[in-house]
Amino acid sequence: MPSAPPPSVGLDAFPFHLHLDILGVVVAALVLYTYGVRVLARRHLPVGEAAVTGRQIAWFATGLFLFATVEGWPFHDIGGQSLFSFHMTEHMVLALIVPPAMLKGVPSWLLQLVVRPILPVLRVVTKPLPAILFFNVVLALIHVPAVLATMLSSEPAHFLFHTLLVTSATIMWWPVIGPIPEIPKLPPPYAMGYLFVQSLVPTIPASFMTFAEDVLYKVYEGTPRLWGWDVLTDQLVAGLIMKIGGGIILWTAITVIFFKWAAEEEYQELGVRKEGSS
Repeated sequence: MPSAPPPSVGLDAFPFHLHLDILGVVVAALVLYTYGVRVLARRHLPVGEAAVTGRQIAWFATGLFLFATVEGWPFHDIGGQSLFSFHMTEHMVLALIVPPAMLKGVPSWLLQLVVRPILPVLRVVTKPLPAILFFNVVLALIHVPAVLATMLSSEPAHFLFHTLLVTSATIMWWPVIGPIPEIPKLPPPYAMGYLFVQSLVPTIPASFMTFAEDVLYKVYEGTPRLWGWDVLTDQLVAGLIMKIGGGIILWTAITVIFFKWAAEEEYQELGVRKEGSS
């Protein structure tokens, strides 16, 4: 006799509760950031020099807000207890949006202080090839069915693997953003090529999800189905989020780099013309 399909549920199946570990991370990040730009700035910056800009604060706040959103209620609960597509969205935000936002949000002088003890190691791991390899190995690892099942069965393991994902993603974005002078960012053409390669690599595991005729992640077969989504449709959507959603984010970054590069080239050319005509 075939087993009954998992029940269809609504959002009321995920009652509100605080994720204290995530709340702790957010509070700690805010306290340390505030301490850095207020207290450490007085010790390490010349008098009168601005410790942080409004734009940097906005970037940092955006990254922290998105981190708290996807790691907190109800997003994290839905991703862990019902829909793989929510879990995949969580991964894409943690990998492709939060790290670059945080890197752009921390002032260069403050980041220099933070990474000074590990600067020799950072110089090696943020080179383009090690950085992109490390990130994609981690990305592939956390989407191995057995690893994903472990993440869903253990909150400490879940937190550990997400920490590893954010760490590897931060290293992957470092060559593009180049937040400190000691490790400068790639020139625009190389940065665009680097992100282009990164946009291609995740399409391989994503294709397995979108074209699979069977359920790859058995751990989701018995979970209550939010809004009645069946497991295969959920898996298909997750694959599309990884392939198309991730691609949109990376190609947006490529486009921004291109137009900034073009504007700088035009500005420099205009300056040369003015000097020549004077």
